[in-house]
Amino acid sequence: MIVADRKPFDEIIKMLAPYSNILVLGCNECVTVCAVGGAKEVAILASQIRMRRMTDGVKTKVDEKTLERQCDTEYLEELKDVIGSYDAVLSLACGCGVQFLGERYIDTPVLPGVNTTFMGVTEKQGFWTERCQGCGNCVLDRTMGICPVTRCAKSIFNGPCGGSWGGKCEIDKDLPCAWHLIIERYKERGRMDAFMEIIPPKDWSTARDGGPRKRHREDMEI
Repeated sequence: MIVADRKPFDEIIKMLAPYSNILVLGCNECVTVCAVGGAKEVAILASQIRMRRMTDGVKTKVDEKTLERQCDTEYLEELKDVIGSYDAVLSLACGCGVQFLGERYIDTPVLPGVNTTFMGVTEKQGFWTERCQGCGNCVLDRTMGICPVTRCAKSIFNGPCGGSWGGKCEIDKDLPCAWHLIIERYKERGRMDAFMEIIPPKDWSTARDGGPRKRHREDMEI
């Protein structure tokens, strides 16, 4: 899932300064799971904005709404009859949702209420960690299901660097060395022979560095 953090409140207030009729718009997907952009967070933030504006003596109307997804045209259609009545929309979706909403309704400013951070997993309640950078050429079949692109600080592909010690990364002593984890899993499965195979250079042409990526399924088009 996509993990995000809510922007600092003062930054949000500064962003909204030119606008008096605002829609705070949540997303019922990833940002709900990581507790920054669901209906509950929308209600809290909208209330905070109202109180700040009232304290500052600024007349403001703040409405609330949460869509199932902001990265899907089907759900953005729910706004077509109302979005024009707002000076701006404060989106609590990830950066994808903010951009897609802005493309669909170009006459209304769409502002980001969160900072999108990474694609990750929920390790435990209130704790999320990164697992994937979406490089477009997955090597997990060759690394025992542990991603060296994301979980190795140097994205090394052929074993640990000389700086790791005691199973920890030299960059952060609290960070497990990804290649230590990979080797231990090879050992557990009795596959050290496969570990000794050299992984060829990665094809980075599928990664983000080549520009925005697209995926097209003609069989799904209507």
